[in-house]
Amino acid sequence: MEFTFNYHSLSSLIQASIQEGCTISRLVLAQQAAQMEQTEEALYRKMEKTYRVMAASIEPGCRKNLRSTSGLTGGSAYKMRQVSEAGKSLTGSLLSGALYRALAVSELNASMGRIVAAPTAGSCGILPAAVLTMEKDRGCSEKDCIMSLFTASAVGMIIANNASLAGAEGGCQAECGSAAAMAAAAITELAGGTPEMAGHAVAIALKNILGLVCDPVAGLVEIPCIKRNASGVAGAFVAAELALAGIESAIPADEVIWAMKKVGDAMSPALKETAEGGLAATPTGKKLHDQVFGTSKDAAGCSSCRGCRS
Repeated sequence: MEFTFNYHSLSSLIQASIQEGCTISRLVLAQQAAQMEQTEEALYRKMEKTYRVMAASIEPGCRKNLRSTSGLTGGSAYKMRQVSEAGKSLTGSLLSGALYRALAVSELNASMGRIVAAPTAGSCGILPAAVLTMEKDRGCSEKDCIMSLFTASAVGMIIANNASLAGAEGGCQAECGSAAAMAAAAITELAGGTPEMAGHAVAIALKNILGLVCDPVAGLVEIPCIKRNASGVAGAFVAAELALAGIESAIPADEVIWAMKKVGDAMSPALKETAEGGLAATPTGKKLHDQVFGTSKDAAGCSSCRGCRS
């Protein structure tokens, strides 16, 4: 197998997959094993461990009495799971299952539990929720789910090389947006879609979240981050569904990533993880800050913690 691609272009990765007649995940596994001078089996086993950590984060994240260290969040995954498993969801078991799993991982993160940054802690629930839901609800094999993480990882590397994965640099579009794009590619491959379809899914997922700001209330990765993980996995399924139906993105994925970079560069610093704008600057956002940290200024009259306002 010849590796005629790099991680600076999704189009080159897709074309290489077509040329080799294999999935993106298969191509990435082979290339990474060669680059890292490891066997494919050894590299697969490492990804298997990652997947097991993702899977293990669901149950503790769904505990009824789970609360974050700040006390601001917790218990949403439990509520969503109750609705999903009772068959009372408006959207059915697949989407409601993905929602509660995304909430579970995010809430576990907020309570200092063990998660996988995928690609960041702030967006940690999206990819696990997508892939685990495909296993549980659509009967995909664990092996295929683990392999799909190589596809997702390749998408993440391409975004990182051309734009950013950090909310502090590109806003939440760089975190939950990138995670949604990664998840959309994984879902598409798991559902039997072609590499081209996976590319369109990436583009659609990113377009639908383009410009999303990073405005953590009290400077914590909780509000609105946790619910954005639920929204992100929903967006990933929407993007995959459209791509699998043969619906194409008018703007190629590589150009969408370029646009995301430009939008992030133009975004105000107040909207990039500083907790100085957006929801963090609302009256309720300020009250929640003071609820966690006390008054915004200490006795010396200076800002005393991340997220304080003058």
